[in-house]
Amino acid sequence: MRILSVNVGRPRTLEWIGRGITTAIFKEPVAGPVSLEGNNLAGDQQADLRVHGGPDKAVYAYASEHYTYWEAELQPGALVGPAAFGENLTTAGLLERDVRIGDEFKMGTAVLRAAQPRQPCYKLNLRFNDPEMVSRFVAAGRSGIYFQVLQPGVVQAGDAIELSRRSPYAVTIQDVTDMYYGVLQSPAAVQELLSIPYLPASVRRHFTAG
Repeated sequence: MRILSVNVGRPRTLEWIGRGITTAIFKEPVAGPVSLEGNNLAGDQQADLRVHGGPDKAVYAYASEHYTYWEAELQPGALVGPAAFGENLTTAGLLERDVRIGDEFKMGTAVLRAAQPRQPCYKLNLRFNDPEMVSRFVAAGRSGIYFQVLQPGVVQAGDAIELSRRSPYAVTIQDVTDMYYGVLQSPAAVQELLSIPYLPASVRRHFTAG
């Protein structure tokens, strides 16, 4: 497993469907070491902290393997380099089906913990100039992975991604995505998910609401 690209961006306001939208989904690769402290990579920000960023969504990783799928699904030219999905880390070998909630990874000198999958918002539509992109993303089941920062450090393209601690809970990122959208309908799986002590509060609320 390896980091192929480290990507950052700051909020910008764009006109889309007749209104101004402020977003930081447009990110660019950074050459050389990048400091990761608190809840952000150096040079990276979020536009709306109510739903993006914070300790449970500090770093977003997306697998380069998914780009092959999207190249076949989208119009030619729709994918523009690394970070097409607004990810901080474009990775190789780090797939949702293999990563458990709570798995800890050493990346560069930092240690990150897998926290949750992405539930896309309308700004993904803006990024691809496609009003159906959120629906496409959900249907594809290729969510990417949000990480918490357990140990600040420095990361850069080319760094190995090493599993340093395997979660004792068997629920994977893919399982949670499938639970969200009804692909996996298992009360037992939900109960196992809710038993994870470091499960993000927003995920817990979703599966206990009502």
